[in-house]
Amino acid sequence: MVDVRFREVVIDCADPPTLAKWWSDFTGYAPRTTRDDWSTIESPDKAMIIGFQKVPEGKVVKNRVHLDFRAADEEATARELEAIGATRRWVSEDPEDPFVVLADPEGNEFCLIRGR
Repeated sequence: MVDVRFREVVIDCADPPTLAKWWSDFTGYAPRTTRDDWSTIESPDKAMIIGFQKVPEGKVVKNRVHLDFRAADEEATARELEAIGATRRWVSEDPEDPFVVLADPEGNEFCLIRGR
């Protein structure tokens, strides 16, 4: 087995500094790198980095990979995120699997799942 550890996820976007700021406001992760073509934010424990990479094309289809975030109240958290620019995409109707699919200001999907 190869000795690797997961360290970072990268989100393609048109405006890395602006999108990094939005995700920083959402997650509480601290800005780490801010450039026009590449920006990053880092978790408080420094265990996780989210990178934002400038790409020339816009997003046109559903993400093949997305991030899930736990929230004690996924609906209330979704409303808070909508107030700062997220877009609601879908809500699970399964009471055994409650979650809300949202998109960031550039259309990248992520989920809020119920949990502590």
